[in-house]
Amino acid sequence: MPSDNEITRVLAVTAHPDDVDFAAAGTIAQFTDRGVEVTYCIVTDGDAGGFDRELDNGGMAGLRRAEQTAAAKIVGVHDLRFLGYRDGVVEQSLDLRRDITRVIRQVRPDLVITHTPERNYAFIAPSHPDHRAVGGATLDAVYPDARNPYAFPALLLEEGLEAWTVPEVWLNGGESPDHHVDVTGAFDRKLAALRAHASQVGHIEGFEDNVRARFSFLARNAGFGDGRYVESFKRVPTP
Repeated sequence: MPSDNEITRVLAVTAHPDDVDFAAAGTIAQFTDRGVEVTYCIVTDGDAGGFDRELDNGGMAGLRRAEQTAAAKIVGVHDLRFLGYRDGVVEQSLDLRRDITRVIRQVRPDLVITHTPERNYAFIAPSHPDHRAVGGATLDAVYPDARNPYAFPALLLEEGLEAWTVPEVWLNGGESPDHHVDVTGAFDRKLAALRAHASQVGHIEGFEDNVRARFSFLARNAGFGDGRYVESFKRVPTP
């Protein structure tokens, strides 16, 4: 597995706009500060989410794309790929595997960050079915699809996308993380990125205090002590 300092390209694959900011915006801000190229692949437009029900699904989808684009800029990300799947009904399908494989072969990342495909019984929020479907499809795209030149042959024969082996995946949202990134120095940018998703969090009283409590809890559990903030992942080597 490459060390964090050896990573030069990162691909984050998430189900909805805002998922990457809840899970990894601090880590990503620190990557981009070092010159790492980061790409977001967002599977749905989040059209089924949001507290403003005066917007129809098309309006909500456009709003959430704009919010994610603004949030990405705050942490130094300018390459976003929206796949346009319907929010709330994502399945771990061959089509989704192909579409994620395409992005992996285009980006050729050293690291992929995505959702755990497992249900979290200790903290239910990461266990949204779209999250689990996207996490599972992404792992399948990493292995075996992206590295196998015979998988989805049109990607190679018609689009010219050569096979690519991703060395490592970081999963977020699981019950047993084993890799903890101290994001204390980037935490204000994480909060700013989350505030950019006003359609999702603008109505939540005490939202920032809750976010601080969650990530300081992770820091204490990981042995970082008080006054620190940590984002936690499960590292999956993929040799």
